[in-house]
Amino acid sequence: MTPPRPWQDTGLVRPYVVTEGRAHPTRNTLDLVALVTAVHDRPLNGLSPEKRRVIQLCRPGALSAAEVAGHLALPISVTKVLLSDLVDSGHVHVRPPVPKAQLPDARLLQEVLDGLRSRF
Repeated sequence: MTPPRPWQDTGLVRPYVVTEGRAHPTRNTLDLVALVTAVHDRPLNGLSPEKRRVIQLCRPGALSAAEVAGHLALPISVTKVLLSDLVDSGHVHVRPPVPKAQLPDARLLQEVLDGLRSRF
Protein backbone atom coordinates (compact mmCIF):
# COMPACT_ATOMS: atom_id res chain seq x y z
CA MET A 1 0.00 0.00 0.00
CA THR A 2 1.40 3.39 -0.98
CA PRO A 3 1.41 6.11 1.66
CA PRO A 4 -1.14 8.90 1.13
CA ARG A 5 0.14 12.12 -0.35
CA PRO A 6 0.03 15.09 2.06
CA TRP A 7 -2.28 17.21 -0.08
CA GLN A 8 -4.82 14.39 -0.36
CA ASP A 9 -5.43 13.94 3.36
CA THR A 10 -4.89 17.44 4.70
CA GLY A 11 -6.84 19.39 2.11
CA LEU A 12 -3.73 21.17 0.84
CA VAL A 13 -3.74 22.35 -2.73
CA ARG A 14 -0.78 21.72 -5.00
CA PRO A 15 1.31 24.88 -5.63
CA TYR A 16 0.72 24.86 -9.40
CA VAL A 17 -3.03 24.92 -8.75
CA VAL A 18 -2.64 27.94 -6.45
CA THR A 19 -0.69 29.81 -9.15
CA GLU A 20 -2.98 28.63 -11.96
CA GLY A 21 -0.11 26.68 -13.53
CA ARG A 22 2.38 29.58 -13.58
CA ALA A 23 5.87 29.17 -12.21
CA HIS A 24 7.05 32.79 -12.45
CA PRO A 25 5.55 36.09 -11.26
CA THR A 26 4.64 38.80 -13.77
CA ARG A 27 7.24 41.06 -12.19
CA ASN A 28 10.74 40.18 -11.02
CA THR A 29 11.03 43.02 -8.55
CA LEU A 30 9.61 41.18 -5.55
CA ASP A 31 12.24 40.67 -2.88
CA LEU A 32 11.94 38.56 0.27
CA VAL A 33 12.01 41.68 2.42
CA ALA A 34 9.72 43.79 0.20
CA LEU A 35 6.88 45.21 2.30
CA VAL A 36 3.33 44.34 1.25
CA THR A 37 0.32 46.47 2.24
CA ALA A 38 -3.30 45.89 1.27
CA VAL A 39 -5.43 48.48 -0.50
CA HIS A 40 -8.57 48.79 1.63
CA ASP A 41 -11.15 49.88 -0.94
CA ARG A 42 -10.75 47.06 -3.48
CA PRO A 43 -13.51 44.40 -3.80
CA LEU A 44 -12.49 40.83 -3.03
CA ASN A 45 -14.97 39.02 -5.28
CA GLY A 46 -13.30 36.77 -7.80
CA LEU A 47 -10.13 36.30 -5.77
CA SER A 48 -8.87 32.86 -4.84
CA PRO A 49 -8.88 31.88 -1.15
CA GLU A 50 -5.09 32.32 -0.99
CA LYS A 51 -5.28 35.83 -2.45
CA ARG A 52 -8.06 36.74 -0.01
CA ARG A 53 -5.87 35.49 2.82
CA VAL A 54 -3.00 37.72 1.64
CA ILE A 55 -5.35 40.72 1.76
CA GLN A 56 -6.54 39.76 5.26
CA LEU A 57 -2.95 39.37 6.47
CA CYS A 58 -1.81 42.73 5.08
CA ARG A 59 -4.82 44.87 6.05
CA PRO A 60 -3.67 45.60 9.63
CA GLY A 61 -0.19 46.66 8.46
CA ALA A 62 2.75 45.86 6.23
CA LEU A 63 4.30 42.41 6.10
CA SER A 64 7.36 41.27 4.19
CA ALA A 65 6.90 38.85 1.32
CA ALA A 66 8.70 36.22 3.41
CA GLU A 67 6.26 36.74 6.30
CA VAL A 68 3.29 36.41 3.95
CA ALA A 69 4.73 33.13 2.63
CA GLY A 70 5.21 31.90 6.20
CA HIS A 71 1.65 32.75 7.22
CA LEU A 72 0.26 31.07 4.10
CA ALA A 73 2.55 28.05 4.55
CA LEU A 74 3.43 28.31 0.86
CA PRO A 75 6.82 28.39 -0.87
CA ILE A 76 8.12 31.90 -1.51
CA SER A 77 8.03 31.27 -5.28
CA VAL A 78 4.28 30.58 -5.11
CA THR A 79 3.75 33.58 -2.83
CA LYS A 80 5.58 35.85 -5.28
CA VAL A 81 3.23 34.77 -8.07
CA LEU A 82 0.22 35.54 -5.85
CA LEU A 83 1.65 38.90 -4.81
CA SER A 84 2.46 39.94 -8.36
CA ASP A 85 -1.11 39.09 -9.39
CA LEU A 86 -2.45 41.19 -6.52
CA VAL A 87 -0.17 44.10 -7.46
CA ASP A 88 -1.36 43.87 -11.06
CA SER A 89 -5.01 43.93 -9.94
CA GLY A 90 -4.40 46.85 -7.55
CA HIS A 91 -5.23 44.92 -4.37
CA VAL A 92 -1.80 45.36 -2.74
CA HIS A 93 1.14 47.74 -2.88
CA VAL A 94 4.66 46.36 -2.63
CA ARG A 95 7.46 48.63 -1.44
CA PRO A 96 10.92 47.37 -2.37
CA PRO A 97 13.54 47.21 0.36
CA VAL A 98 15.67 50.25 1.04
CA PRO A 99 18.94 49.90 -0.88
CA LYS A 100 22.13 49.58 1.10
CA ALA A 101 23.74 52.92 1.86
CA GLN A 102 27.07 53.68 0.25
CA LEU A 103 29.92 54.03 2.70
CA PRO A 104 31.52 57.47 2.69
CA ASP A 105 35.00 57.89 1.30
CA ALA A 106 37.71 57.08 3.87
CA ARG A 107 39.60 60.26 2.90
CA LEU A 108 36.55 62.41 3.68
CA LEU A 109 36.11 60.72 7.07
CA GLN A 110 39.78 61.30 7.87
CA GLU A 111 39.41 65.01 6.99
CA VAL A 112 36.37 65.30 9.27
CA LEU A 113 38.26 63.56 12.08
CA ASP A 114 41.29 65.81 11.61
CA GLY A 115 39.02 68.89 11.61
CA LEU A 116 37.34 67.79 14.84
CA ARG A 117 40.65 67.09 16.53
CA SER A 118 41.99 70.53 15.59
CA ARG A 119 38.99 72.23 17.20
CA PHE A 120 39.18 70.39 20.53
